[in-house]
Amino acid sequence: MFAAENGLRGDPRLKAISDAIRVVPNFPKPGIMFQDITTLVSNHKAFKDVVDIFVDRYRDMGISVVAGVEARGFIFAPAIALAIGAKFIPLRKPGKLPGEVIMESYELEYGNDRLEMHLGAVQRGDRALVIDDLVATGGTLAAAIRLLERVGAEVVECACVIGLPEVKGRCSRLDGRPLYILVEPRQ
Repeated sequence: MFAAENGLRGDPRLKAISDAIRVVPNFPKPGIMFQDITTLVSNHKAFKDVVDIFVDRYRDMGISVVAGVEARGFIFAPAIALAIGAKFIPLRKPGKLPGEVIMESYELEYGNDRLEMHLGAVQRGDRALVIDDLVATGGTLAAAIRLLERVGAEVVECACVIGLPEVKGRCSRLDGRPLYILVEPRQ
């Protein structure tokens, strides 16, 4: 669900967040309209608005783990975790974490990838929130859900700053888990 459909319609923070995202045409390949959040996070007001909206939503949901998806989920997830009193857990690409890990593979439009998490980072019964910057098809979020659930966590919701309009109201890959999105991509 988009934030504007969930009590934030007309909230000027959503427009400020959207306006702070730079669109880079044809990056990283022709036809892609890349949503560059570096301009968002360098705008302290817009960055704070993102964190504040997520914190307001999740503060009273009993979240014990905020899992950030590499790499841009790492930008938002630690601030949210700190503000709601939860631990931050990085979900990394292959080979980035030392020590023993568990992994979950997933398919992309152009191949396969994998997320890894430290074994023991999440406990059975933890209530988890998954954070990423953008959702297109839901494949990465679905892998994050499977990874967290394999160790006994309850995934309460997934949240992204940007979501393609096609995911509005549905994301079958998330098996019914709620998806909360702040803004649609800019063109």
